[in-house]
Amino acid sequence: MESEWGLLLRAANAGDAPAYQRFLVLLTPALRRFVRRALARAAAPEADSEDIVQEILLAVHLKRQTWIDGAPVAPWVFTIARHKVIDFLRRRGRRVHLPLEDFAETLAAESDEPSLIGADIDRHLDGLSTVQRKVVKSIAVTGASIAETAADLTMSQGAVRVALHRGLAALAAKFSKQDD
Repeated sequence: MESEWGLLLRAANAGDAPAYQRFLVLLTPALRRFVRRALARAAAPEADSEDIVQEILLAVHLKRQTWIDGAPVAPWVFTIARHKVIDFLRRRGRRVHLPLEDFAETLAAESDEPSLIGADIDRHLDGLSTVQRKVVKSIAVTGASIAETAADLTMSQGAVRVALHRGLAALAAKFSKQDD
């Protein structure tokens, strides 16, 4: 298989499209097996294996000119594959799925009292100028965009960005003093 992959990849890099298609057709089942084994070792769901295979094939396509003619193809391909699997596992992170129904009784019910977090935010924002406080609260607390905040406060987007930057810098300085 290795020598056939090498011959096909050499021809593909020389511009032979049918050889490249044949190379990918031969390569894909081996990649699927590799990815499934890697996901099983990592105790990750196999459902994402086809997406990873597609990422590997794309990377092989984009980097196929980096293969050194005459060098073994399999180590080159499976190095790319190993890195793509690792990238996937890092992006995925460690996830634990727990049904929400199991915790329904222990979750806090919504209350009519103002939240302590909201009061705490207001207390920290009090040290800012009026404009900075309005901008930071609009963008960082309520999640409005720069454009929405600019329209709401009748300011230019540039002025909103400056007020946001200065307000966040003032808050950062305030918190760094508290840590000292």
